[in-house]
Amino acid sequence: MDTRFLGIAELSTTPSVAVVVDVMRAYTVAAWAFARGAEKIVLAGSPDEALALKGRHPDWVALKDGAPAPGFDAVNSPGLLRSRDLGGRTVVQKTTAGTVGALAVKDASLVLCAGFVVAEATARLLRERGGDDVTFVVTGEDGRADEDLACAQYIARRAAGEAADAEPYLRRAGASRAAAELAQGVRAGAHPDDVALCLELDRFSFALVATPEGSLMTLRPCTFT
Repeated sequence: MDTRFLGIAELSTTPSVAVVVDVMRAYTVAAWAFARGAEKIVLAGSPDEALALKGRHPDWVALKDGAPAPGFDAVNSPGLLRSRDLGGRTVVQKTTAGTVGALAVKDASLVLCAGFVVAEATARLLRERGGDDVTFVVTGEDGRADEDLACAQYIARRAAGEAADAEPYLRRAGASRAAAELAQGVRAGAHPDDVALCLELDRFSFALVATPEGSLMTLRPCTFT
């Protein structure tokens, strides 16, 4: 498998297959949303778009990075979301990096969104449907976020069929700038358990697949039988 690891700004062409990685916290949160019963997640390009979608669909749950804000129902925190009942609901998600990365590759033939919590399921889907050319989009810190790069490298090895030890990759993520900021309370809209939840390897057995639905980019879980 031919793999490359790029930041969002480095995407000069549309990849054939893209894996968009945001460990802390967009795609950990997305996985938890599905675990709490969400039907689908609509990835918004801006806060204004998220609020406009919420305005047209008052029953949807609008979620954003940072502190709570008027018009939004939740923040981008797995620790805060894990106790919420989202049964049958549509979630609108807008984050600083994760949703931006997915929208940047929306024309790829296959777009997966990932964190450690869905790593093995993502690798399995790549083995089954990914082909030989995969671009990992490292969303955090302009492509330099070590938690995202570590997760991407681990998934790439598992997708290639290697028996990779996850511990060194999880340690890198746990020592990352994002983990430190969350642990120290630098980032608003966080829960004390967020870092630990983001580092739960294979907590969920589904992959996250993003596909265009009309003018929207929609995320849904892909389970295996």
